[in-house]
Parts: sequence; structure tokens; C-alpha cells
Amino acid sequence: MHLRRPRFAAIALMVLGSVSFLLASSHREAPLIADDPLADNTDLYAFRSPDDPNTITILANYIPMQLPYGGPNYYTFGENVRYEIHIDNDAAIPGDELTYRFTFERTNEDPSTFFNIRLAQENIKATYTLERSTDGGETFTEIVTDGFVPPYNIGDRSIEGMAGLNTDYETLFNDAITSASSGETVFAGPVDDPFFVDLGGIFDLGNSPRQGEESRDGLAMMNVHTLALKIPISTLLKAGAPAEPANILDPNYVIGVWASASRPAMKTLVGDDVVYSGDWVQVSRIGMPLTNEAVIPVGDKDYWNAITPYDEITDTQLDPYFYNPELALYMDDDQFGSAVPAFSPLRIQEASQTVLGNVDFTNGADGLHVLVGNPALEGTALGPNSGFQPLLLPGPEQPRSVDLWPIFHTGVPNLPPYQLFTGKPVGNPLAAGKPFINNFLPNGGDMLRLNMAVPVTPRNSSNFSSLGLIQAAVLGLTDATYANTDIQFIPNMDGFPNGRRLEDDVTRIELQAVSGVVLAAIGLFYDDFDIESGESPVTDDLLGVLSYSTDVETNDVAFSTSFPYVAMPWRGTEVDLSGEDN
Repeated sequence: MHLRRPRFAAIALMVLGSVSFLLASSHREAPLIADDPLADNTDLYAFRSPDDPNTITILANYIPMQLPYGGPNYYTFGENVRYEIHIDNDAAIPGDELTYRFTFERTNEDPSTFFNIRLAQENIKATYTLERSTDGGETFTEIVTDGFVPPYNIGDRSIEGMAGLNTDYETLFNDAITSASSGETVFAGPVDDPFFVDLGGIFDLGNSPRQGEESRDGLAMMNVHTLALKIPISTLLKAGAPAEPANILDPNYVIGVWASASRPAMKTLVGDDVVYSGDWVQVSRIGMPLTNEAVIPVGDKDYWNAITPYDEITDTQLDPYFYNPELALYMDDDQFGSAVPAFSPLRIQEASQTVLGNVDFTNGADGLHVLVGNPALEGTALGPNSGFQPLLLPGPEQPRSVDLWPIFHTGVPNLPPYQLFTGKPVGNPLAAGKPFINNFLPNGGDMLRLNMAVPVTPRNSSNFSSLGLIQAAVLGLTDATYANTDIQFIPNMDGFPNGRRLEDDVTRIELQAVSGVVLAAIGLFYDDFDIESGESPVTDDLLGVLSYSTDVETNDVAFSTSFPYVAMPWRGTEVDLSGEDN
């Protein structure tokens, strides 16, 4: 019944007229969140810290599409909002094992001026309290008190000038990095928006890359507010896990991360005052990028934001959107593929040849469910004795239950068929192959899943790639160094969707995944591969998917090499209305 309560509350409060109830998250992608940007999750990142590999960095971003010159009331975190970062490290225990909760207070130090900063005083000045729970949210302990939030980067007169703060912004930014009493490193404040995507093209009916014109980063020169935590791996390990991993894919080192924002259920206007009351209600969440933007349809977006990942274990209302994703319709010439020319390199396996017969993964087909009952599934993650068959092969006409659904809801185990084609007989994707991922945390919920045992790919390495696990798969399939079935580090195994690094081109990766590239990597190749031919499975169709690009592949500004790794926020006097440098 608790899954329906948010909808009932929304209706009741709208009838009252004196209150508002808001549900949604992530770059304005759900209908109601446009009314509450301060509580809007935009992006979530989780990666092994490149310069401090004994720690994991988690970044949760809020308040989308901030104009650097958006005064006079510049952006900052909201009061009466609980901003939370949730960590699950043991699927056998319901709920979070760790929760970090930020709450903010705002002060006007000089109400007599309309300026945000004047004479060393700041209006809308924010400070925060950070609490941590290690018992599933039952109790919280304060670990940072009066945390410093740097002011918005308004301009040189406000920051460096004698009539302003009389300092430099880098000092303000670095002074906001602090240590929690429990050992975490913490930052909360404005930063450059690290997400890069051609929002205009993507949402113009899939025109990405733009046809006949130049693509552009729709978030270039915009800011967000980030909550950044650098947490020792020892703090994140599940109870009973070894202090050192058994190997780089140790299942004991898998964590799931999601972020949320909650508000009191009631907001009442009393004269010129606002009174908040009632239970705290989740109003936004985020785990995997683009879930609510590009997978969940408009009619269910607010509902998705009202439930938690743990509700998704039993609430299967949204699962069909992953089994038969809308985006796949625009990659299928029998559906609407010809109407979206930008996606022409992206086509899905309709007749992937295997020794067990051809397999169709287009929407409405049966996918690998056609093999249920076949002895060939024995010993694989899809077998009847694995315990996972009901999750991964729930029924016919749900073709992407075997790849897209687990990527978003369970992670991927180091078991056949989820191993690279390297080492497998041609035409037998169910055989054992090259291990390259194990971030399996089968709790049924949308999270970023990260195996903390996987080493860091140095950001300055020639092998570093924004294609994350896609590039790791390419190297594992084509580079003689990895032509074996041993567990061995392949560059970019620490990339999305094994966690998410700032540099990862998640839009491109997810579109390639919808187009079946993960299926191809494990040996379910595209239709133009003939298993009888003896030729390479690296066919034109596969190369088309691998070479697909939105043409927006990097952030508009370089990331930092030290915590919190994001770039400092754009200055209000640096950009003009056209988005060009002044």
C-alpha cells in the first residue's frame, strides 16, 4: 500500500490548494520536477578515486541547468530538503547499509542590499550538516557540523574585489573541502555541470547526431550543485568481506549507489511565511543515468521518482519498459527506424545465429527465452538451478530481460553467458569466455553498481576511453594480450556501467547497449554474421554500432585531477546569452 501513498498525497494536497507536493528528478526529465529544481537530482557518479585508489568517490548532483549569471538570487541548496546518498553492499539485507544525509541552512547576512555579495557579506549563504546512518536509516550520527558551502562564482568584483569577498575563488572552493569525523572527505557546492549531451538534438525526436547541422553540448557553460564524498573502501565493504579482494572481480566488493531528495509532505503559505510539516517524502531519485529521461515514459516518470530501488524488487510495473524499450523501436526498420536517420548505425539483432538456432531481440520477440527448458542453459546464470532464471528470463515477448533489465536492476555476474566471446566456440554464447565484469547485486533496483576491486584506469593513459566497459569489451575481443579466459585487468573495466566515471560518455554507451552491443560482446552477433562462413564476427553491423557517436563526446571543460574532480563553476561574467566566452 505504501507504493500508492505518494499519488494519494499529491491529489489531496492539490485539492487543499495551499500546499504543493512534488515528485520527480534528473535534468527536468519528469513533469513535476520543473516546479522544484532545488530538489532535482541531475546525475550520479561512483568511481574508484584515480589518485587515491583505497577510496571511492561518489558525486550526487542537483539543481539542473544553472545559468552562471542567474542573479540576483543565485542558486544554492534548499532548506527543508533532505539530500541523501544511499549505499547497498549486501543484497541479502533489505535496504541501505549506509546512508549519508545532507541538510542545509541559508542566511542573508545583509538584507539591506539587492546584491548577493557586498562588503564581505553574503546573502543566501548556505551551511550544512552531514549525518551518517549505518543501521538502515534507523539512527543517524552527525559527522560534519556547519559545513562551508562556497558562494556562487558571480564575478571578479564580488569575489576578488575589495567591495566583495576580497579573496579568490579557488581558495573558496578548496576551503570547502573538509574531513568528516568518521573519515570521509566531503565537499558541497556549485561546480561546472560535468554531464555532456546534445539535449536539443536528443529530444528532437532522436536527432543525435544532428543531421545536416553541428551537434552541440546542451549543458556547456552551465553549473550544478554537487555533494561529493570520498569514502574509504573499508567503510563501504559489507560485513564479513575480506580486507583484500580475492581477485579484481571479487563479488564481496560490489556496492550499489543511489541518491535522492525528500521534502516534508506539506507546504503551507501563511502571510509572508512558509511552514513545512508532515512526514518526509521522497521527491526525486537517481541511480543509473538517463533511466527516467529516456526509458520511462511520461505517464510513469513521477511514479518512478516516488518509489525506491528496493520497492522495485516486488513492484514490477516499470519492468516492461526495459524488456521492450521505446528506443529500440527507432533502431528497427520494421518499426520506426527509417524515421530516425541519426540512429541508422544502431540496429538490433533480429536473427542472431547460434548453434541452438537464430535468436530475435527486437521488441515483442522472445529473445533467449526460447531456450528455457534446453539443457544448454545448465551451468549458466540463465539455468534453472542458478536461482536467477526468474529474474533474467521471466517470460516470452520480453527480449531484453537478459541484458538491459539486469544492467539497470541487478548488475552483471561473472558467469556464462555474461563473459566475452573470447574463448567461446563460434555460435555458442552460453559457453565460458573471458571474464570482464562482475557487479552483480541482485536486489532488483535501479542503482549504479560498482565493483570496488577493479583497478583504476589512469586518466592520462593512452588506453583510457570514455566508452568504459564497451571499450574494455573491444580490447578483450580484439587484443592478443587478452586472448585467454583468465581474470585479468582490461583497461576501462572500471568504467560505466561498472560504476560511472566523470569522463564516461553514458549517452553513447546506453544507446549502443539498446542496440544490442552487449549481446554481441558475449557472442550473440548481428544478423550479417554467418557462423558457417568462418569469417570474423566483427561485421559491418557491429562496426556501425561501435563507431556510432552523438558527436558530443567530452565535457566542455577539463576535469580536475584531485577531489572532488569536477571543475569549478563557471563565472557569471565569463559567458553571455549565446553561450560563448566573453
